[in-house]
Amino acid sequence: MPPIEWSSELREKFDQALLALGRLDSVSVLLPDTSLFLYMYVRKEAVLSSMIEGTQSSLSDLLMFEFEHQPAVPLNDVQEVSNYVAALNHADHTGNVIMNFSTKSG
Repeated sequence: MPPIEWSSELREKFDQALLALGRLDSVSVLLPDTSLFLYMYVRKEAVLSSMIEGTQSSLSDLLMFEFEHQPAVPLNDVQEVSNYVAALNHADHTGNVIMNFSTKSG
């Protein structure tokens, strides 16, 4: 692998990224339950990303669907968002689980 050529712009972006990671790390210490934070964050991201594609599901619709209640929007839209969450829980090409953001065991 070739060595990284550190331009001033690249160094600045790198420093900004390190600062953001430091902030995230410090906030994670303050959170009472990081797994619950990640659970909700991933679902919010799934809802927002799916809205770009035209789905009509909200975070509350997704949570109702996950806990086997009837959402207030078309089931296909909520299933699409749920599929996005499931994709994040899927294994990478080596068969290792990347992340598991489910509250269900197993």
